[in-house]
Amino acid sequence: MSTEAMLGFVMAGAFVLYALFGGADFGGGVWDLFASGPRKAEQRTLIARAMGPVWEVNHVWLIVGMVLMFAGFPRAFAALSVALHVPLTLLMLGIVFRGAAFTFRAYDLRGYAAERQWGLVFSIASVVAPLLLGMCVGAVASGDIRVEGRVVVSGFFASWLSPFAWAVGVLALTLFAFLAAVYLTHEAHSEGLREDFRRRALGAGVAVFLAALVVLLLARGGAPRVWEGLLRSPFALALHGATAVAAVTAFALLWTRRFQWARLAAAFQAGLIVLGWAASQYPYLVVPDITLSSAASSASTQRVLLVAVVIGALTVVPSIALLFRVFRPRPEGNSTPGSHG
Repeated sequence: MSTEAMLGFVMAGAFVLYALFGGADFGGGVWDLFASGPRKAEQRTLIARAMGPVWEVNHVWLIVGMVLMFAGFPRAFAALSVALHVPLTLLMLGIVFRGAAFTFRAYDLRGYAAERQWGLVFSIASVVAPLLLGMCVGAVASGDIRVEGRVVVSGFFASWLSPFAWAVGVLALTLFAFLAAVYLTHEAHSEGLREDFRRRALGAGVAVFLAALVVLLLARGGAPRVWEGLLRSPFALALHGATAVAAVTAFALLWTRRFQWARLAAAFQAGLIVLGWAASQYPYLVVPDITLSSAASSASTQRVLLVAVVIGALTVVPSIALLFRVFRPRPEGNSTPGSHG
């Protein structure tokens, strides 16, 4: 396997991990916005307790993916930074406002009204950010971003405002909401809360299926390369078949209330969706003008990056695993002081 293919695989893996962890955090904000029923306050408390100690570290996967693209595939990074400057800037603002509001909501001492104001900012940003993230993904796959030489000549607005890009944005939003609801069924420590998020997970799972169907139907005209990849690429077909199996398994486990295993199946489903998108447009980084090989930096640079990834993984992965283990939410009354972030 070439160095650019290995680095591309690692970069795709970083984005998968961001979807599984950072995406679930976005989904938590969605359910914070739509908290309802007699346990509305308890739902929001559970979301805050589950996110509190770890929400900042989850962005490390996005940073890793972007750094690998910047250093390993600079031509693609430059093209996307120019063509998608507007939605990427809005995405970064959404992430910043979301994190700031989450923190200020916990520490603002002005009372309930201030808490709800910050909570509203947090929730709205949690909806807008994944929508924009998905729209950027749709733009990359659409073929509307055209590059001549080193100059981006089109795709500044039409690429991410097309119906296909909007559909991918909605798919990302519903997928993250689904992940969050499934994860929260496992994190909840009362039967009522588990049932609240179980119903939300089942509903969000149906929404994911409908959004994915719309994306598939729009891909024929909105992203021809992805459409061809979905139908003809053996890797994409295998991944999407596995995705369907994971989705059915997640539903069955939710239906039978096996929440720990449902969380694993949902994570597989989300990860395979991201990998399926990457496989369907392989070998392009920006359809149709920039491939992995044409955007790659020197082989020596990519080898150094691969070594850095291995060294970083040996440090970061055990540290994050320990963080999740230590700060995993515990039942009220038994939590340690640090468990509230």
